[in-house]
Amino acid sequence: MMIDLRSDTITQPTPEMRQAIAQAPVGDDVLGDDPTVQALETYVAQLLGKEAAVYMPSGTMTNQVALRVHTEPGDEVILEAEAHIYYYEGGGPAALSGVMCRLVAGQQGIFTAQDLLSVLRPSDPHFPRTRLVCLENTHNRGGGRIFPLADIQAIAEICRDRHLNLHLDGARFWNACVATGLSPADYAAPFDTISVCFSKGLGAPVGSALVGSAADMQRARRFRKLFGGGMRQAGLLAAGALYALQHHYDRLADDHAHAQILAQSLAEIPGIQVHPADVQTNIVVFQTPDRDAVAVAKQLDQQGVRVLPVGPHALRAVTNLMVSRAQIQQVPERVQAVLGSGIALS
Repeated sequence: MMIDLRSDTITQPTPEMRQAIAQAPVGDDVLGDDPTVQALETYVAQLLGKEAAVYMPSGTMTNQVALRVHTEPGDEVILEAEAHIYYYEGGGPAALSGVMCRLVAGQQGIFTAQDLLSVLRPSDPHFPRTRLVCLENTHNRGGGRIFPLADIQAIAEICRDRHLNLHLDGARFWNACVATGLSPADYAAPFDTISVCFSKGLGAPVGSALVGSAADMQRARRFRKLFGGGMRQAGLLAAGALYALQHHYDRLADDHAHAQILAQSLAEIPGIQVHPADVQTNIVVFQTPDRDAVAVAKQLDQQGVRVLPVGPHALRAVTNLMVSRAQIQQVPERVQAVLGSGIALS
């Protein structure tokens, strides 16, 4: 059996989730009468302590709608330099909202209130108008790094003082909550809007939600439609998301434990560089300094393990719903076999 660690997006619905999807009552969500979508949106908004939520096809859409909700063309958005919104969303801030991105150099995706202060512009007609600050928790390119709540609160205080809005790309927000023990409402409290995903660690087939005030979500519905995200009998998708959130939330701790097992085992293999202490959730990034990462990934695929090259000598493994502890324990032996097989140097 293939052990697929490329991402936690590769998960497939469980039999119980498929049953929930098959039995879901549906309506026309664009007309506002899909009861399963309504149930999901209400549940998520209450869970995060916000007034409302809007279900959308993807996290990219929820992030880009959030930017459009909070800005006007010509405004500036502050992001960490390796943020998903900036790095992986196809130039959406420029194409869809007409905004400029001002980048903050973080440490594994995390920056501080002082870092934010260092890039804020004075009020001057020569400069773009800064309107929005975006954080990411956990941070994808930071290796699943958790954004500490104290740092978030300090950043939020600056945003309030400067009349800036604060958005969270929470694609793996649930992982941060489970790992820290913080409630979703407490972790979400400093933010004006939060994007949360159902199709990563939770294992639903499709979808994310944007969560915030009722006024912001009313504006978000307009831009969801404008960006092509209005869906009809979307309750079939929302049922999978609702089931995942209600039944797969606590088991995210298993993925975190599996990531630690993997990181600690990989650290013992000659030719691998990884620091288990840096693995905080379900993402393990390990270095192959003497080997080409693409070549290693191809060889591992032949050994029944799929990982994702994320640099010339870096590979990413993401533990997930589809991979058991017994399978995780098989991975280091297969990695060691590949590293000993004479893969060409880069």
